[in-house]
Amino acid sequence: MDLQKQTAADSELRASDADRDHFADILRDAMAEGRLTAEEHAERVEGVYGARTVGELEPYVRDLPGVHQARVTPAYAVVPRRPTAGAIPADPDENVVAVFSAAVRKGRWRAGRRIHAYSVFGSVEIDLSEAVFEYQQVVIKAWSVFGNVEVRVPQNVSLRGSGGGVLGNFEVDNQDAADPDAPVVFVDGWAVLGNIEARPKRGKLVADILDRVQRKVDKGLRGHLDR
Repeated sequence: MDLQKQTAADSELRASDADRDHFADILRDAMAEGRLTAEEHAERVEGVYGARTVGELEPYVRDLPGVHQARVTPAYAVVPRRPTAGAIPADPDENVVAVFSAAVRKGRWRAGRRIHAYSVFGSVEIDLSEAVFEYQQVVIKAWSVFGNVEVRVPQNVSLRGSGGGVLGNFEVDNQDAADPDAPVVFVDGWAVLGNIEARPKRGKLVADILDRVQRKVDKGLRGHLDR
């Protein structure tokens, strides 16, 4: 098979989550460098996470320099399996309770160091995808009895889980952030004839980390202009 045929074949390959994340990283860097506006970035990211094949991904970054660089395996921060001793208080900053009802925490809200979630014949949703992280380590302790607890985190934080189920389901999609300063969310809990799930929310990034990147870019630009 010649190179042209090989390239065509590669473009028809199904895109993986890692492929989409790689192209989203290129778009994020391009926005931080001023190559894309916020509106252009949002539009392209939406297209990237909706792409089915590698060929559908390429047009979104074709005019950006990052696409011409060889892919490398990202370096990930070393994340502890458990919170740092003494970093998390024993008492919760917030209780989220649903008994024969539903309770939701989502949108732009401030996440404390410890959050307790109780679901008894109810449903609890804790969405951190747009939350303000005032602490690097956050513990979510969840109990589900004939209920459901769902936790969603941004895709650029680290996620760890420890728990189990008794005739129930406890599932945490562990992930490691590339930024060593990124928040770490620990989800602990037990599900008794219930369900506890925690996973990243694709396309959602911690705004605080992006703001820090933008501040670095602005600082570098000001330094260049002051010369």
